[in-house]
Amino acid sequence: MDEVPTRPAGDGTRLTHEIRAEEDLLSARHTVREATLRAGFGLVDQTRIVTAASELARNAYVHGGGGILVIEPVQRDGRHGLRLRVSDDGPGIADLDAAFTDGYTTGAGLGHGLGGARRLMDEFEVRSAPGQGTTVTAIRWNGPR
Repeated sequence: MDEVPTRPAGDGTRLTHEIRAEEDLLSARHTVREATLRAGFGLVDQTRIVTAASELARNAYVHGGGGILVIEPVQRDGRHGLRLRVSDDGPGIADLDAAFTDGYTTGAGLGHGLGGARRLMDEFEVRSAPGQGTTVTAIRWNGPR
């Protein structure tokens, strides 16, 4: 994903949030919202990041049996952003192309989760293999692109 490596920004505050139960999804949203405020994002970008994080955390919970959300401020080339990394040890995603297709779902959802989250963020990478879980890393940059 990164041509130029990102590195922790500012104080490097890295937050880790476990996703093990339904109520963890709401607390994850609050944690991400607080991180966007600390990172200085405006309301529209806050909403984008929180929505993407919510979709990714829900996928880890529903399809991966739970997981870990890591939220970290980053910087590259003088730009500041927020990186989300959601990992699970679930069954993995057998067909990534299909998973990014709007309307595709393996559950009761609307099928906008993975593709929708990708559209809300500036950078997006999925690493998954059947039987080996899934890790999604997404970055939203603050300021001019």
